[in-house]
Amino acid sequence: MTSLKRLFAPLGGLALSLTACATDRTSLNTCPPITEYSAAFMINAADELDAAIAAGATAIPIMLEDYKRERDMLRACR
Repeated sequence: MTSLKRLFAPLGGLALSLTACATDRTSLNTCPPITEYSAAFMINAADELDAAIAAGATAIPIMLEDYKRERDMLRACR
């Protein structure tokens, strides 16, 4: 058992130090960009959504509500 501890202790320390070096400190307090869509694109997407709902789609509207909530949180992040 002690031989495993001798092996894993240095590996754990190495893993921690590598993780610390790989972290980009400048991006920790920034928000990801929000993709902007044109009005024409949004109208086309709404038409496609209406068609999908009319065809019986039920998951797409739920996913879009989640996506809207995430975009709202991104806007608040700025």
